[in-house]
Amino acid sequence: MAWHVYLLKCADGTLYAGATNDVSKRIAAHAAGKGAKYVRGRCPIALVWKRRVKDRSAALRLEARVKRMTRKEKLALAGAD
Repeated sequence: MAWHVYLLKCADGTLYAGATNDVSKRIAAHAAGKGAKYVRGRCPIALVWKRRVKDRSAALRLEARVKRMTRKEKLALAGAD
């Protein structure tokens, strides 16, 4: 099963990183207010970046790395794809 790490831009301009095995289902959950608590109340959201990785372990490692990035680095990442 393929895993993805993704970056969302929220309505207030903040960025949120996450990992999932079904990006479209996870985005729908965020938009419906059923996803991460951070994203609730910050809708609408937009997917600005995603990267496919080989397994859950790799996804969680990459997600942690993205979360440690500065805002400027995250925006550069989003513009790269």
